[in-house]
Amino acid sequence: MASSTLSYLLLIPLLVGSMMVAANLDQEFDITWGDGRAKMLNNGELLTLSLDKASGSGFQSKNEYLFGKIDMQLKLVPGNSAGTVTAYYLSSKGATWDEIDYEFLGNLSGDPYILHTNVFSQGKGNREQQFYLWFDPTADFHTYSITWNPQRIIFSVDGTPIREFKNSESIGVPFPKSQPMRIYSSLWNADDWATRGGLVKTDWTKAPFTASYRNFNADACIWSNGKSSCGSGSGSGSSSTSSSWLSQELDTTAQERLRWVQKNYMIYNYCTDAKRFPQGLPAECRTS
Repeated sequence: MASSTLSYLLLIPLLVGSMMVAANLDQEFDITWGDGRAKMLNNGELLTLSLDKASGSGFQSKNEYLFGKIDMQLKLVPGNSAGTVTAYYLSSKGATWDEIDYEFLGNLSGDPYILHTNVFSQGKGNREQQFYLWFDPTADFHTYSITWNPQRIIFSVDGTPIREFKNSESIGVPFPKSQPMRIYSSLWNADDWATRGGLVKTDWTKAPFTASYRNFNADACIWSNGKSSCGSGSGSGSSSTSSSWLSQELDTTAQERLRWVQKNYMIYNYCTDAKRFPQGLPAECRTS
Protein backbone atom coordinates (compact mmCIF):
# COMPACT_ATOMS: atom_id res chain seq x y z
CA MET A 1 0.00 0.00 0.00
CA ALA A 2 2.81 2.40 0.85
CA SER A 3 4.48 1.93 -2.51
CA SER A 4 1.25 2.47 -4.44
CA THR A 5 0.58 5.63 -2.42
CA LEU A 6 4.09 6.82 -3.21
CA SER A 7 3.54 6.17 -6.91
CA TYR A 8 0.34 8.20 -6.77
CA LEU A 9 2.05 11.09 -5.03
CA LEU A 10 4.88 11.03 -7.53
CA LEU A 11 2.44 11.64 -10.36
CA ILE A 12 1.12 14.85 -8.80
CA PRO A 13 2.93 17.80 -10.40
CA LEU A 14 5.07 19.95 -8.14
CA LEU A 15 3.69 23.47 -7.86
CA VAL A 16 6.54 25.81 -7.03
CA GLY A 17 6.14 29.56 -6.83
CA SER A 18 3.46 31.35 -8.79
CA MET A 19 1.20 29.70 -11.31
CA MET A 20 2.53 29.63 -14.87
CA VAL A 21 1.31 32.46 -17.09
CA ALA A 22 1.47 31.35 -20.70
CA ALA A 23 3.03 33.60 -23.29
CA ASN A 24 1.59 34.29 -26.72
CA LEU A 25 3.47 31.90 -29.01
CA ASP A 26 3.31 34.33 -31.92
CA GLN A 27 5.23 36.89 -29.87
CA GLU A 28 7.82 34.38 -28.62
CA PHE A 29 8.61 32.24 -31.68
CA ASP A 30 9.35 32.48 -35.38
CA ILE A 31 8.41 29.68 -37.76
CA THR A 32 11.69 29.01 -39.56
CA TRP A 33 11.01 26.26 -42.08
CA GLY A 34 8.38 23.92 -43.47
CA ASP A 35 6.73 25.93 -46.28
CA GLY A 36 3.42 26.38 -44.48
CA ARG A 37 3.49 23.11 -42.54
CA ALA A 38 3.95 24.97 -39.26
CA LYS A 39 0.96 27.00 -38.12
CA MET A 40 0.07 29.56 -35.47
CA LEU A 41 -3.55 29.07 -34.41
CA ASN A 42 -6.09 30.52 -31.96
CA ASN A 43 -4.49 33.97 -31.92
CA GLY A 44 -1.10 32.57 -30.93
CA GLU A 45 -2.35 30.22 -28.21
CA LEU A 46 -1.50 27.10 -30.23
CA LEU A 47 1.38 26.20 -32.55
CA THR A 48 1.42 23.05 -34.68
CA LEU A 49 4.21 21.40 -36.65
CA SER A 50 3.46 18.94 -39.45
CA LEU A 51 5.46 16.41 -41.43
CA ASP A 52 4.66 14.85 -44.78
CA LYS A 53 6.79 12.99 -47.29
CA ALA A 54 8.07 16.22 -48.82
CA SER A 55 9.14 18.05 -45.66
CA GLY A 56 8.92 18.53 -41.93
CA SER A 57 8.75 21.90 -40.17
CA GLY A 58 10.22 23.86 -37.29
CA PHE A 59 10.35 27.02 -35.20
CA GLN A 60 12.77 28.89 -32.95
CA SER A 61 12.50 31.42 -30.16
CA LYS A 62 12.93 35.11 -30.87
CA ASN A 63 14.94 35.42 -27.64
CA GLU A 64 18.21 33.89 -26.53
CA TYR A 65 18.52 32.80 -22.91
CA LEU A 66 21.38 32.32 -20.49
CA PHE A 67 19.83 30.29 -17.64
CA GLY A 68 16.16 29.96 -16.88
CA LYS A 69 13.18 27.75 -16.23
CA ILE A 70 11.57 26.91 -19.57
CA ASP A 71 8.16 25.23 -19.79
CA MET A 72 6.23 24.07 -22.84
CA GLN A 73 3.20 21.84 -23.19
CA LEU A 74 3.40 19.35 -26.07
CA LYS A 75 0.97 16.84 -27.52
CA LEU A 76 2.85 14.38 -29.71
CA VAL A 77 1.99 12.75 -33.05
CA PRO A 78 -0.77 10.19 -32.39
CA GLY A 79 -1.23 6.73 -33.87
CA ASN A 80 1.52 5.13 -35.93
CA SER A 81 4.33 7.66 -35.51
CA ALA A 82 7.18 5.25 -36.31
CA GLY A 83 10.08 6.96 -38.05
CA THR A 84 9.18 10.46 -36.86
CA VAL A 85 11.09 12.56 -34.36
CA THR A 86 9.75 15.58 -32.50
CA ALA A 87 12.74 17.55 -31.22
CA TYR A 88 12.47 20.28 -28.58
CA TYR A 89 15.73 21.73 -27.33
CA LEU A 90 17.93 24.66 -26.35
CA SER A 91 21.06 25.27 -28.42
CA SER A 92 23.79 27.84 -28.98
CA LYS A 93 25.71 28.34 -32.23
CA GLY A 94 29.26 27.58 -33.33
CA ALA A 95 31.69 24.66 -33.39
CA THR A 96 31.77 24.35 -29.58
CA TRP A 97 28.04 24.73 -29.04
CA ASP A 98 26.02 23.90 -25.93
CA GLU A 99 22.69 22.07 -26.17
CA ILE A 100 19.97 20.64 -23.91
CA ASP A 101 17.76 18.13 -25.73
CA TYR A 102 14.37 16.52 -25.59
CA GLU A 103 13.73 14.23 -28.57
CA PHE A 104 10.56 12.17 -28.82
CA LEU A 105 11.08 9.06 -30.95
CA GLY A 106 7.87 7.86 -32.57
CA ASN A 107 6.73 4.26 -32.58
CA LEU A 108 4.15 1.86 -33.95
CA SER A 109 0.60 2.26 -32.68
CA GLY A 110 0.29 0.83 -29.18
CA ASP A 111 4.03 0.94 -28.50
CA PRO A 112 5.36 3.67 -26.20
CA TYR A 113 7.23 6.72 -27.38
CA ILE A 114 10.88 6.90 -26.32
CA LEU A 115 11.86 10.18 -24.67
CA HIS A 116 15.52 10.75 -25.55
CA THR A 117 17.53 13.34 -23.58
CA ASN A 118 21.06 14.63 -24.10
CA VAL A 119 23.35 17.42 -22.89
CA PHE A 120 26.10 18.95 -25.04
CA SER A 121 28.81 21.20 -23.62
CA GLN A 122 31.57 22.73 -25.71
CA GLY A 123 30.44 20.67 -28.70
CA LYS A 124 30.59 17.33 -26.87
CA GLY A 125 27.47 15.25 -26.28
CA ASN A 126 27.22 11.45 -25.92
CA ARG A 127 25.30 11.90 -22.66
CA GLU A 128 22.08 10.14 -23.61
CA GLN A 129 19.42 8.97 -21.20
CA GLN A 130 16.20 7.50 -22.55
CA PHE A 131 12.84 6.92 -20.90
CA TYR A 132 9.38 5.59 -21.46
CA LEU A 133 6.61 7.80 -20.08
CA TRP A 134 3.99 6.83 -17.50
CA PHE A 135 1.17 8.23 -19.68
CA ASP A 136 0.19 8.43 -23.34
CA PRO A 137 1.91 11.63 -24.60
CA THR A 138 -0.37 11.73 -27.66
CA ALA A 139 -3.69 11.77 -25.81
CA ASP A 140 -3.30 15.18 -24.17
CA PHE A 141 -0.86 18.00 -23.52
CA HIS A 142 1.89 17.50 -20.94
CA THR A 143 4.45 19.98 -19.63
CA TYR A 144 8.11 19.39 -20.48
CA SER A 145 10.45 21.65 -18.52
CA ILE A 146 14.13 22.52 -18.45
CA THR A 147 15.56 24.21 -15.37
CA TRP A 148 19.03 25.50 -16.25
CA ASN A 149 21.14 27.33 -13.71
CA PRO A 150 24.90 27.58 -13.03
CA GLN A 151 24.85 24.48 -10.81
CA ARG A 152 22.66 22.00 -12.69
CA ILE A 153 20.24 21.17 -15.48
CA ILE A 154 16.97 19.49 -14.46
CA PHE A 155 14.65 17.84 -16.98
CA SER A 156 11.07 17.56 -15.67
CA VAL A 157 7.80 16.16 -17.02
CA ASP A 158 4.60 17.52 -15.45
CA GLY A 159 6.71 18.73 -12.52
CA THR A 160 8.36 15.34 -11.94
CA PRO A 161 12.15 15.42 -12.42
CA ILE A 162 13.42 12.69 -14.73
CA ARG A 163 17.06 13.71 -15.09
CA GLU A 164 19.63 15.94 -13.39
CA PHE A 165 22.96 16.94 -14.96
CA LYS A 166 25.18 18.62 -12.40
CA ASN A 167 27.99 21.08 -12.96
CA SER A 168 31.17 18.98 -12.67
CA GLU A 169 33.67 21.59 -13.82
CA SER A 170 35.72 20.89 -10.68
CA ILE A 171 36.70 17.53 -12.22
CA GLY A 172 37.24 18.90 -15.71
CA VAL A 173 33.80 18.38 -17.28
CA PRO A 174 32.60 21.44 -19.26
CA PHE A 175 29.17 22.76 -18.28
CA PRO A 176 26.84 24.99 -20.35
CA LYS A 177 27.07 28.34 -18.60
CA SER A 178 28.53 30.99 -20.90
CA GLN A 179 26.79 30.61 -24.27
CA PRO A 180 23.25 31.95 -24.67
CA MET A 181 20.83 29.51 -26.29
CA ARG A 182 17.67 29.74 -28.33
CA ILE A 183 14.76 27.32 -28.09
CA TYR A 184 14.21 25.21 -31.18
CA SER A 185 11.66 22.61 -32.16
CA SER A 186 11.18 20.51 -35.27
CA LEU A 187 9.18 17.56 -36.54
CA TRP A 188 11.09 15.53 -39.10
CA ASN A 189 11.57 12.13 -40.68
CA ALA A 190 14.34 10.03 -39.13
CA ASP A 191 13.29 6.56 -40.18
CA ASP A 192 16.92 5.65 -40.88
CA TRP A 193 17.48 5.40 -37.11
CA ALA A 194 14.58 6.58 -34.94
CA THR A 195 12.47 3.43 -34.54
CA ARG A 196 14.24 0.19 -33.66
CA GLY A 197 17.46 1.47 -35.16
CA GLY A 198 15.83 2.17 -38.52
CA LEU A 199 14.12 -1.20 -38.93
CA VAL A 200 10.64 0.36 -38.87
CA LYS A 201 10.04 2.92 -41.62
CA THR A 202 7.64 5.84 -41.76
CA ASP A 203 4.19 4.92 -43.10
CA TRP A 204 3.46 7.88 -45.35
CA THR A 205 -0.16 6.79 -45.83
CA LYS A 206 -0.66 8.15 -42.28
CA ALA A 207 0.73 11.60 -43.19
CA PRO A 208 0.52 14.41 -42.39
CA PHE A 209 1.89 13.83 -38.89
CA THR A 210 1.22 16.69 -36.46
CA ALA A 211 2.57 17.72 -33.06
CA SER A 212 1.03 20.57 -31.03
CA TYR A 213 2.45 23.16 -28.61
CA ARG A 214 0.87 25.54 -26.11
CA ASN A 215 1.39 27.28 -22.74
CA PHE A 216 5.00 28.32 -23.20
CA ASN A 217 6.61 30.09 -20.27
CA ALA A 218 10.18 31.30 -19.83
CA ASP A 219 11.12 32.55 -16.38
CA ALA A 220 14.60 33.22 -17.65
CA CYS A 221 17.52 35.54 -18.24
CA ILE A 222 17.11 37.01 -21.72
CA TRP A 223 20.39 37.68 -23.53
CA SER A 224 20.52 40.79 -25.70
CA ASN A 225 23.35 42.96 -27.01
CA GLY A 226 25.92 40.95 -25.08
CA LYS A 227 24.17 41.37 -21.73
CA SER A 228 21.79 39.37 -19.56
CA SER A 229 18.46 40.81 -18.45
CA CYS A 230 19.16 39.29 -15.05
CA GLY A 231 21.93 41.77 -14.41
CA SER A 232 23.45 40.99 -11.05
CA GLY A 233 21.31 37.90 -10.63
CA SER A 234 17.65 38.81 -10.23
CA GLY A 235 15.33 36.67 -12.31
CA SER A 236 13.89 38.16 -15.46
CA GLY A 237 11.71 36.92 -18.25
CA SER A 238 8.25 36.97 -19.72
CA SER A 239 6.54 36.37 -16.39
CA SER A 240 9.31 36.44 -13.82
CA THR A 241 8.31 36.82 -10.20
CA SER A 242 11.41 35.48 -8.49
CA SER A 243 14.80 34.01 -9.25
CA SER A 244 14.34 30.86 -7.15
CA TRP A 245 15.25 28.71 -10.17
CA LEU A 246 18.72 30.32 -10.29
CA SER A 247 19.72 28.30 -7.24
CA GLN A 248 17.15 25.51 -7.49
CA GLU A 249 18.20 22.01 -6.52
CA LEU A 250 16.27 18.82 -5.92
CA ASP A 251 14.89 18.57 -2.39
CA THR A 252 14.26 15.23 -0.70
CA THR A 253 10.83 14.78 -2.27
CA ALA A 254 12.09 15.63 -5.76
CA GLN A 255 15.05 13.26 -5.37
CA GLU A 256 12.62 10.50 -4.43
CA ARG A 257 10.54 11.21 -7.52
CA LEU A 258 13.67 11.22 -9.69
CA ARG A 259 14.70 7.80 -8.35
CA TRP A 260 11.19 6.47 -8.98
CA VAL A 261 11.27 7.57 -12.63
CA GLN A 262 14.76 6.26 -13.22
CA LYS A 263 14.01 2.91 -11.58
CA ASN A 264 10.73 2.32 -13.40
CA TYR A 265 10.97 4.16 -16.72
CA MET A 266 14.61 4.69 -17.70
CA ILE A 267 15.56 2.36 -20.57
CA TYR A 268 19.06 3.66 -21.37
CA ASN A 269 21.71 5.48 -19.33
CA TYR A 270 25.10 6.28 -20.83
CA CYS A 271 26.55 6.21 -17.32
CA THR A 272 25.96 2.45 -17.10
CA ASP A 273 27.10 1.56 -20.64
CA ALA A 274 30.56 0.14 -19.92
CA LYS A 275 30.79 -1.43 -23.40
CA ARG A 276 30.47 1.99 -24.98
CA PHE A 277 33.19 3.45 -22.79
CA PRO A 278 35.83 0.69 -22.50
CA GLN A 279 38.38 3.23 -21.30
CA GLY A 280 36.12 4.06 -18.35
CA LEU A 281 32.82 5.83 -17.82
CA PRO A 282 32.74 9.62 -18.30
CA ALA A 283 33.99 11.53 -15.28
CA GLU A 284 30.59 13.01 -14.37
CA CYS A 285 29.15 9.49 -14.10
CA ARG A 286 31.55 8.64 -11.30
CA THR A 287 30.41 11.55 -9.16
CA SER A 288 26.63 11.36 -9.62
